[in-house]
Amino acid sequence: MPKRTLSPLWILLLLPYLGLLIVSFYNKTSPDFFGFPFFYWYQLLWVPVTSVLIYIVYRSLPDDE
Repeated sequence: MPKRTLSPLWILLLLPYLGLLIVSFYNKTSPDFFGFPFFYWYQLLWVPVTSVLIYIVYRSLPDDE
């Protein structure tokens, strides 16, 4: 069985976790975006960002994984 090595790109998957872990960082009402308080749109912004990061890590994997 071949030895697997982790790519440094896997660290990208920690960004959404760390970005949402500390609630006191984004527990604010301003600035608002189209009427949404910062607390909500900051979290919603992570949905497409996380999708892009997962895609980048997925495309970096070799075909045999």
